[in-house]
Amino acid sequence: MRERGRTRRLLGLGARTGGAMLKTRLGGETDWRSLGEALFEGLSELKGPAMKLAQVVSQWDDLLPADLADELARLQRQAEPMPWEKIRTTLEDEYGDLKATFSQIEERPFASASMGQVHRATTHDGNTVVLKIQYPGLADVLESDLAQVRRLMRLGRWFKVPQARLDALFEELAESLRGELDYRAEAASLARYRKRYADDDGIVIPAPIEALCTSRVLAMDYVPGTPLREMDQAEDARRQALAVRLADWITEELFTFGELHADPHAGNFAADDEGRLIIYDLGAVIPVPEARQRQMLKLLEATLEEDPMAMDAALLAMGGRQGEGAPLSLYRDSAAAVAPLFAPGEQDLGDVRVHRRLRELSPRVWAAMDRLQPPADTLLLSRTLNGHYWNLVRLQARLNMAERARPLLKWARHG
Repeated sequence: MRERGRTRRLLGLGARTGGAMLKTRLGGETDWRSLGEALFEGLSELKGPAMKLAQVVSQWDDLLPADLADELARLQRQAEPMPWEKIRTTLEDEYGDLKATFSQIEERPFASASMGQVHRATTHDGNTVVLKIQYPGLADVLESDLAQVRRLMRLGRWFKVPQARLDALFEELAESLRGELDYRAEAASLARYRKRYADDDGIVIPAPIEALCTSRVLAMDYVPGTPLREMDQAEDARRQALAVRLADWITEELFTFGELHADPHAGNFAADDEGRLIIYDLGAVIPVPEARQRQMLKLLEATLEEDPMAMDAALLAMGGRQGEGAPLSLYRDSAAAVAPLFAPGEQDLGDVRVHRRLRELSPRVWAAMDRLQPPADTLLLSRTLNGHYWNLVRLQARLNMAERARPLLKWARHG
């Protein structure tokens, strides 16, 4: 990875994106699909922070033009792999003679991400393992890439995203990526989660192979499964069972253990033949203190009661803003859009009418963000929960959200 060449490529992609936004602002027609294709090709090759940012933004289904969002979403499942010759250098740096450690390594990866890619291998004792291998040279260009990403993110102001929100999103991204450079931390998370869910028959977490784990290679047991993004063609009963497991797990993580899986794109989850939920990637996990949990639930309660004053008070209690909040009409319309998901009985999370209302509301929420000024940690929570929600939508989940929320709201009310 040559830093100067990467910088030129990133600046070129930024200029093209900025030109498309300017054209739209001036009333012209923009071919968002073509722009998305160019960004997909460029970021897929460059990898690193810019690709990670695009993956993050693509999870905000209600923010970007649909054609652009569709193309960026491909980065979560179709990114171009790095050539084996380059990946091999990382493995040799970490293990030395590969033949001494493995009887076989598949040169073609079965998954490619922003920071590394995944290859299957076989040890000399016949065990099939998975190697998550960091792209060579990534640590050397990370800070330079992040500087270019900060420049790219300024374009978000053209979507009426306040600078404070952009800065907070950048700091979140930068901190996450710096942490992801050490794969030993993820190995420790895998071990901790396996211990936590050892008695849960519905969850499978691959075991790290400590003897093979290094700072740049994460070695795990191979656990086959059907990726969540491919479950749309599965039988309804199988999808619903998986949706219940996923919803239960998210709830338990958040409100029992005070943590949340913060990289919820669909490639990180799968189902095995028994219908169990497989969690592949634990590179990003965030703590959620009990005080913040209660504040979130009080905001939800005010929203379900469609009380705009209580909604504003709940947001104010979260911190991060001074003075005037959003217009009361925006609170009312937000409550009206969210409330159907929590109506009594089983609700279809795939109901396009609900998504349409949320999409129509989104520009008004973003436009008022400079007045709402949510604190930085709620930006990460919002993005993460939004990603988990859309995974449930992909499963066409039917859940009784009112019943799920009732004991949590009671807990928050009497805390």
